[in-house]
Amino acid sequence: MSELTTEVVVAGAGPTGLMLANELALAGADVVVLERLSARTGLSKALNLQPRTAEVFDLRGLLGGAERRSFATVGEGHFAAIPVSYTSWDTRHPYQVGIPQAEVEAALEERLAKQGVTVLRGHELTGFAQDATGVTVTAGGARVRGDYLVGCDGGRSAVRRGLGLSFDGVEGRGYGVVADVVFSVAPSGAPTQWRSMRNIVASHGAGVFHTLIPLGEPGLYRLGYGDRLTRPADMRAKVTDEEVRQVVRERYGEDVEVEEIRWASRFADDSRIAERYRVGRVLLAGDAAHIHFAAGGQGLNLGVQDAMNLGWKLVSALRGRAPAGLLDTYESERRPVAARVLDNVAAQSALIPTSAEQRAVRALVMELAALPEVEHHLSGLVSGLDVRYPASPDAHPATGTRLPDFELEDGYASDLFHRGGFVLLTTRPTPAPHPEVTVALVPRLPWPDLARALIRPDGYVASTTGSTEGWIAA
Repeated sequence: MSELTTEVVVAGAGPTGLMLANELALAGADVVVLERLSARTGLSKALNLQPRTAEVFDLRGLLGGAERRSFATVGEGHFAAIPVSYTSWDTRHPYQVGIPQAEVEAALEERLAKQGVTVLRGHELTGFAQDATGVTVTAGGARVRGDYLVGCDGGRSAVRRGLGLSFDGVEGRGYGVVADVVFSVAPSGAPTQWRSMRNIVASHGAGVFHTLIPLGEPGLYRLGYGDRLTRPADMRAKVTDEEVRQVVRERYGEDVEVEEIRWASRFADDSRIAERYRVGRVLLAGDAAHIHFAAGGQGLNLGVQDAMNLGWKLVSALRGRAPAGLLDTYESERRPVAARVLDNVAAQSALIPTSAEQRAVRALVMELAALPEVEHHLSGLVSGLDVRYPASPDAHPATGTRLPDFELEDGYASDLFHRGGFVLLTTRPTPAPHPEVTVALVPRLPWPDLARALIRPDGYVASTTGSTEGWIAA
């Protein structure tokens, strides 16, 4: 059995694991990524980056590469299939980036390789044991010793199960299927470009839905269908080509011709969250920590933002720069965010009309969503732009909020975060409050009443005084 030594072991090479590994490597940490699959699947899976994730990618200089791999720019989001605009938010990216998950993973793994990190594929985590100084992981004939282990290994996480953590929540009633389908004769009126969320989701009776999204290649569409009120007897049964073809015939007519079904997958609408995100030197992120129905297109985005929050905190702990309790703020900050997403997904599910009363409620919500204040609130929920981390009661209102990107003389504020450290933005010459802080003199700040703001590596305001207390050890 081969033996490796590293600082952080990341289990899982999906978007969450790859983003976390990139954050760790960027900060100079030694990281080993273990992945049970022997090769990337190439499956499209998730299809979007929400505005906040676009901002996160921009903070690390990743957005350009992702947009080159994208197939669409979608000018709005949706809440329970009710379109909501992002334009009321102060963001340079008031849109969704239409990009298959496979391309997100490819872009992240390409950046990771440039940092000298290779994913160890065909290495399924089969066990781990932690002690006072580290964690020993066994996977695919290898033993890896690290200071920390992070489970980014999906909804059936072996790391979460190994910790014995409960995964509490709600067992859903329904299911969905997604399939990438190539039509030789497409359904009449099918869009050829994905630019809007309007008319993307349609209903056929109580709980029954279908979607059709063009994926940028002639004839290629993401077909989705399911029933939010009933489930098949065997949720793990393979989705056959004939099942997909039958749904196409029923929904779109006999004249539609399917040339190829590239892949198909069935999924449940359960919502669950891990009771804890950290047990000693072992942590959870992404779907290993939370799962939910794909309402609003939030899942991949939630995991990437977990990784962005955790990466710099882990490195601070490794380097002895973390004040007491800093690593625990990963759970105290991110778990409530996930719980809130589960709540908004549940609210979206409640807007599935199964009665005259519910149809009336949905119609009322659609009217309310047209009001600017309501649309702003709903779009903030699904985009991640409204995330605010806890701050002391006497702190400036900006504390704990995301930094809105803004233009500088030679670029944008986001350019200052490509190296992943703390940045003190100041409108007047100011000495660095700590050797780990970069000082940037800027002509203005997004908050007119402030002269300085200390910004965390993940793009959130740590303090408006410039103080590093509680963030970096003296």
